Amino acid sequence: MAENILVMEHITKEFPGVKALDNVNLEVQRGEIHALIGENGAGKSTLMNVLSGQYPYGSYTGTVTYEGKECHFKKLTDSEALGIVIIHQELALIPLLSIGENMFLGNEIRNRFGYIDWDKTYSEAEKHMERVGLHESAQTLIKDIGTGKQQLVEIAKAFSKKVKLLILDEPTSSLNDEDAKMLLDLLLEFKKTGLTSIIITHKLNEIVYCADRVTILRDGSTIETLTKGVDDLSEDRIIKGMVGRPMEDRYPHREHRVQKEVMLEAKDWTVHHPLYPEKIVDDHISFKVHKGEVIGFSGLQGAGRTELAMSIFGKSYGTGITGDLYIKGQKVTLKEPADAIRHGLAYVTEDRKTNGLILDESIRFNTTLARIGKVCDKGIINIDLEVQEAEKMTKDMGTKTPSIEQRVGNLSGGNQQKALLGKWMFAEPEILILDEPTRGIDVGAKYDIYCLINQMVDQGKAVIIISSEMPELLGMCDRIYVMNEGRMAGELDAKEATQEKIMACIMQTS
Repeated sequence: MAENILVMEHITKEFPGVKALDNVNLEVQRGEIHALIGENGAGKSTLMNVLSGQYPYGSYTGTVTYEGKECHFKKLTDSEALGIVIIHQELALIPLLSIGENMFLGNEIRNRFGYIDWDKTYSEAEKHMERVGLHESAQTLIKDIGTGKQQLVEIAKAFSKKVKLLILDEPTSSLNDEDAKMLLDLLLEFKKTGLTSIIITHKLNEIVYCADRVTILRDGSTIETLTKGVDDLSEDRIIKGMVGRPMEDRYPHREHRVQKEVMLEAKDWTVHHPLYPEKIVDDHISFKVHKGEVIGFSGLQGAGRTELAMSIFGKSYGTGITGDLYIKGQKVTLKEPADAIRHGLAYVTEDRKTNGLILDESIRFNTTLARIGKVCDKGIINIDLEVQEAEKMTKDMGTKTPSIEQRVGNLSGGNQQKALLGKWMFAEPEILILDEPTRGIDVGAKYDIYCLINQMVDQGKAVIIISSEMPELLGMCDRIYVMNEGRMAGELDAKEATQEKIMACIMQTS
């Protein structure tokens, strides 16, 4: 029988008004890849924060046994000293410092005089970088490498701390399919050397691909642990454990009632980089979306999809923007986001935590932010009306919260996404651009958001979805535009579109 490197027993953790973990049990075997899954708010990250000492001993009940010894971690460095390293979804790297500086930040290599030994710092950094397959200079600034390489820096940083148990929280949420597979293959390679990994992910195909065992949490409790080769480890079986029922169809049915009226059209839309004006980010892009239609934008990372959306939304991105924009057949000039909102256009950012929501403020505050005038009387906010509108929108969105006064930062990822959608639906848009609308959220919350999208188009709105998940685009869209390296690579009707055809469009223009 395999030896357990970690045993967590009867873990209970409470926050004011919420029991986040209720008698949770977890066993992780040495040298395995163990997936920890569940819907948003199930308690996965909370459990890992208990393990790492982020929530110190005494703030929870239950026992944590690591390598045969009961542990009472009071802070993060206590667990790291024993080889437990957690990499969070939001990477903890400083963009204006080098890879080497980031790798040993707080754990600097010093010479006998107490000064930082930069030669050794960079040579040690490159040794760990080599191990994870990152071929960069250790003196390269973090801001100058992509998200996939930044993930590798975090893993190399973990090796610099002599990691034995590596915890990755949504490690592929911001990666394209190619980078995500490279990361998972890396974990499988590390497994051969005896490294134990715990991976938290909502991408079920990744679990099937690399996990040896899967522990499912639901509503703060342990539901079951499934073992590859013994139990059914299919995506459908995992979903049933997560949501408590089989999910027959991941994409809700919709009657396709696309109307003739063109809601938004861009012609020869060209966008230059804001810092390097000579660089063209979007090159003569043309597209349109009709009333009652869902269109999708597919493409590899760096294709220019987000930049296109932001530049259309009141020139939120780019410089030297040229081309024509039409809303309901009328040529418009949108100089700032306020102009876009007034013309019935909304943009739901892919980065809900940085650009989409104010995390320290309440749901009520965030809900009315995009169109505050709707709850004002002679320039003064009518609090009673704001409360009424926020409560209605929260109910319509299906946001799970004890109160609209709840701090948005305390919500789960799926409920934050619903709060962000609620903010823009309150602005009453007729054209909605959704940038990675289901990134980092569970299958149940995804289904809820898909239902909301269907409701919008049933009401005659037009919806544009930018997504890195091809099945999502194929399951939700009427038409799909394919972009590659800032150019339009193809247009496919949903009835004929396949993942292979989308990739063929990309490869033909590469």
